[in-house]
Amino acid sequence: MEQDQPVERDVSPESDDPRDHDPDHRDHFGADLELNRFDGLPFSSRYYRLLQERRELPVWGARAQVLDALVDHQLVIVSGTARTGKSTQIPQWCAELCLSARYRHGTVVCTQAHRQQAVELALRVADEMDVNIGHEVGYSVPLKSCCSHDTVLRYCTDDTLLREMTSDPLLERYGAVVVDRAHERTLSTDILLGLLGALLRRRPGLRAVVLVDPPLAAAQRLRSHYGGAAALVCLEVPRPAQVVYANHNYNGTAASGGGHSDDYFYSALRLVLELHRTRERGDVAVFLASTQEVEVAHSILQRESTRLGADLDRLVPVKLCAGQAGPLPILGKDAASSKRTRRVFLSTQQGEDVLWATNTIHFVIDTGVEKRFVYNPRIRANSEVMRPISKCRADMRKQLCRPTGKCFCLYPEGKPLPAENSPRILESNITSTVLFLKRMEIGGLGHCHFIHRPDPEGLMQALEELDYLAALDNDGNLSEIGVILSEFPLDPQMGRALLASCEFDCANEMLTVTAMLSVPCCFLAPPAGMAHAAHQRHRRFHHPEGDHFTLINVYNAFQQSQKEPHFNAENWCRDNFLNHTSLETAEATRSELRDILNRTELPVSEPSFGTKANTLNIKRALLSGFFMQIARDVDGGGNYFMLTHKHVAQVHPVSGYGPTTHKRGLPEWVVFHEYTLAENNCIRTLSEISPQLFIEMTPQYFFYNLPSSESKDILQHILDRDCSRNGNADKKPKMSAAVHREVEEETSYDRCVIQ
Repeated sequence: MEQDQPVERDVSPESDDPRDHDPDHRDHFGADLELNRFDGLPFSSRYYRLLQERRELPVWGARAQVLDALVDHQLVIVSGTARTGKSTQIPQWCAELCLSARYRHGTVVCTQAHRQQAVELALRVADEMDVNIGHEVGYSVPLKSCCSHDTVLRYCTDDTLLREMTSDPLLERYGAVVVDRAHERTLSTDILLGLLGALLRRRPGLRAVVLVDPPLAAAQRLRSHYGGAAALVCLEVPRPAQVVYANHNYNGTAASGGGHSDDYFYSALRLVLELHRTRERGDVAVFLASTQEVEVAHSILQRESTRLGADLDRLVPVKLCAGQAGPLPILGKDAASSKRTRRVFLSTQQGEDVLWATNTIHFVIDTGVEKRFVYNPRIRANSEVMRPISKCRADMRKQLCRPTGKCFCLYPEGKPLPAENSPRILESNITSTVLFLKRMEIGGLGHCHFIHRPDPEGLMQALEELDYLAALDNDGNLSEIGVILSEFPLDPQMGRALLASCEFDCANEMLTVTAMLSVPCCFLAPPAGMAHAAHQRHRRFHHPEGDHFTLINVYNAFQQSQKEPHFNAENWCRDNFLNHTSLETAEATRSELRDILNRTELPVSEPSFGTKANTLNIKRALLSGFFMQIARDVDGGGNYFMLTHKHVAQVHPVSGYGPTTHKRGLPEWVVFHEYTLAENNCIRTLSEISPQLFIEMTPQYFFYNLPSSESKDILQHILDRDCSRNGNADKKPKMSAAVHREVEEETSYDRCVIQ
């Protein structure tokens, strides 16, 4: 959501140099400094208490150096570990700089890699600045904005700022841009870093600050990327806690070998129980490789906690999973462990930031490995890869526990680790990135000087996919369709399907499908012993036409149930083994997408879910975006052959076509949403289609570029037969007789009834 340009205030100081307003020199200004320069009100007593705490932060010792760098340089790079205060203090100093210039160049925006971090930092900084959240200090994260006309310092996610650049390519409403946690190397952060050089050249009055964690070599490399013109400020590194290394590799992926690949997992859990038996106080943070391991570890520790002796404290495992929305319970200042409870935080790399919100962690157990999804452009799929974490991440985890605590590294001290985090731009599908950069060309900011350039094969695949989706014109520029697609916070395939639904008069239903596919899976894995009950509950939502239609059933049932008196959404979701957070997020996502359709003056149909014509139109809309994701059951046993790259996969168990869930048997031809090349090697979220419909909705040049296969021969035979019937062997028919009959049939058929 966009914010309006903040209004200028009359409380701006007479001096244009922010160094003249250093709080350490309050006595030089007398009564004037008793008023908050951001809102003109007297400071509260809490402000001075927090100011004293701020002065004790390591970053405060470099305040003068940072302010000098901001005045004398357009770009400043600050290197320092977590808990130095750089994420809270430096954006405030940038706000003072903009205030001293009377906001001639704009206000301040500070990006974060994760939404929860953006919210927590905004709340803390508003407290420190003695202003109200949502007024002088605010935040904007996906689906939620807490800003106003008065906001002078805004925290947001990196992807939120990129979305804003589609309408304001030069970020003219800002006088300072702070890119925090640049070492995370997320896709959106790398794009921002790549565009910074061009932004600074176009806007001499703009200031940019990049905040990174050590090693120093990474900050120096980033400085050289910008031609050495940036100022570099290095903060003092706090003394880490005691570190204990393993004397051998628990992880079998290391070059020196030793142990099975899952040894580190059970070693970490054994160590948790051993630490608990020592009765030494403090919470434990355990870093595992994947969300699946977090789930298994949580189950094991819950079971083991019931077997502990009555003389030991209560052991409470806590899951910190990727995609967890909203503030986390039991974390924060007021959530310290009780005298009889020890919490064990089970996290992956994605949940790491949340742990910095608590100061009760005494022990850290680092397995030293992570599972990452790496995109393969040749097969348009993610592969799950196990690999060691970076030295940068390992050092951060050592800082997490208190100085008197211990960090246990389940790998040898001499084990070689990559120096920095791997850039996601080298491992992700960059089709959306290319679409965004094409949009930036229209805004006059087309050149993106990447720190690590995307793989040429991935770049060519992205351009080819955009061409197939009609997002590019003959000159390789954005077409009218491409401009509209760039308005949606969706991957281009999903956006193209939603756009096509406006043409096929099923936008109401496709909004629901799109929203449900944009959030984590709504079906929860059942607890131990509840598998049958969960299966029976989930089966009530299954739709005979496929998983996309099942998602509509789930969403509609959730909406319908909310109309009942005394409805409790969380209880309803728990009873049906559904993810309440996912459904609430889908509701907000759907509303945002509908607003975009209305803003772009695209028609939204009236609900007609359940009619024959509507079902066919939904499939036509899906195929308009996902014609590159078609598979055929080659043996009737669920072995699906994918036409684009000739791989074979099975149906994901959660699908309505999964084992023991679909009474009608498996469909021969399906359109699917996702394919993951992992241990289970499966496709998920699939719906039945007819080969005739596929032929009619697929761009002809894409069809003829498909690799040769038996499945393609079948399609070619259908195409040739239909062309012969229409008396034109050189032209693809507009619509086969079979599909034409389906379109003409407006009669309703039985829906999947929600009991």
